[in-house]
Amino acid sequence: MVHIRDAHLNDLPAMLAIYNHAVNTLVATFDLEEQSLEQRTVWFHKHGDRYPLIVAEDAAGAVIGYACLSAFREKPAYGNTTELSIYIDEQQRGKHVGSVLMAEILERARKLGYHTVISGITGGNEASFRLHEKFGFRQVGKLSEVGFKFGEWHDVHYYQWMVK
Repeated sequence: MVHIRDAHLNDLPAMLAIYNHAVNTLVATFDLEEQSLEQRTVWFHKHGDRYPLIVAEDAAGAVIGYACLSAFREKPAYGNTTELSIYIDEQQRGKHVGSVLMAEILERARKLGYHTVISGITGGNEASFRLHEKFGFRQVGKLSEVGFKFGEWHDVHYYQWMVK
């Protein structure tokens, strides 16, 4: 059973391990070097009432994934648009943790009065494409060869969900 709750500062080491695994093994993030706990603490504090950060816990209380909403762009006219990120522990992928996180974070976007939610997904991440499409996101664009990681150029596909 997966339990979803607001993230706490003491969740950061587990979230950092999940994120740094992605940095080292996936193109889901274009960070090229592992983040430090200090860097992720700054990132953590950018979240709060307007930009929720939630975690998924397993039955034993271990953090197995997280999702957040962030500012899409800094200019004020983008204020009702938010960007979504979801990261899942490598051992938990394919076990519907992403679906549980997605359902909760989209409900929070709705309650916060956002107009639209944007996700940038690296090409080839079929599991993420399917997850987003399952929740009604549609692909609205693609930027070709914008990230260079692991010796290759990668595209970023933009998905959008209109909050109703």
